[in-house]
This record gives sequence, C-alpha cells and structure tokens, in this order.
Amino acid sequence: MSRGFVKEEDQEEAPIIPPRAALPAGATNYVTPAGMKQLMDEKRGLEQSRASLEIEDETERRRAQAVIDGTMKLLNERINSARILKPSEQAQDEVRFGAEVEYLDLDKNQQQRFQIVGVDEANVKNRKIAFVAPIARALTGKKAGETAEFKLGPEVRKLKIQKITYNQ
Repeated sequence: MSRGFVKEEDQEEAPIIPPRAALPAGATNYVTPAGMKQLMDEKRGLEQSRASLEIEDETERRRAQAVIDGTMKLLNERINSARILKPSEQAQDEVRFGAEVEYLDLDKNQQQRFQIVGVDEANVKNRKIAFVAPIARALTGKKAGETAEFKLGPEVRKLKIQKITYNQ
C-alpha cells in the first residue's frame, strides 16, 4: 500500500535499541563463567520485564515490547556466540583471559590491579577490563616480573607485572 494512504499518526518510529559492548569483527566472544551467568541473568530479567509489561496504551506497549525484543535479540546473539573460558584452566604463570593482574606503572610509580574479562562483563569501576582493550593486549602473555610496553596515545608506558592470580 502506498504511504500516501496511511494516517500520519499511524506512522511509528522504530525504537532505538542501545548496542552491546563492541566486539571487534572476527573476534571470538570469550566470557568467564561469571560473565555467562551475568548474560543469562540479564536474559531472565528481560523475559520477566516483557511478561509483566502493564502499559495500557497500545502504541506505548508495542514500543516497549519492541525495545525489549530488540535488546533480547542482541543479547541472544552474544549468548549464542559465547565461548566460556575458565580462568582456572589458564596457564597460571602468565597473563591470560580471566587473570587478575597487579602491575606497577613504572613511569608514574602507581600500583594498579584489574581482571581481564569478556566485553560484556567489562566494568572499569569493578576493575574488570575487556580482553580486547589495549592494556589487556599489552599484558597478555607476560609473566610476573616482566615488563610490558603500553601505548597511550603518543606516550609509551612501561608496566611491570607484579602478581597474576586466577580466582574463578
């Protein structure tokens, strides 16, 4: 049917679905067991939200359902592509996926600590960095006592690994 015969108020805009955390093209979607649990908890929460929608206005309910459905579609793609790597099965003497790393920034003389995790579970406030982050890439494969160079814009920092642990 021609768009000329549709009432203007019947033309709904497609809802904007926020994208998930960026995963580079061709990269494997690694997750820790805790990260997979977070994804599954998020899925259950979305399913519950959709089932309990109590919006009387039909248009608003359709929009809310479309947002939930779009978010669920993106989430299911991540869940289906996830490859769980157990930190306990990694080489314990070097920095790998799932490692909690303590290092010293030799240029600033600052001690830092973070865990290398999947893109969906990364959260700087919780000291969790995605495995695709430049600093995680710089440290991956290094052992305690080794120094890694980390490019930060035009600056190159030297990071000395002090401790590597795997908790999960």
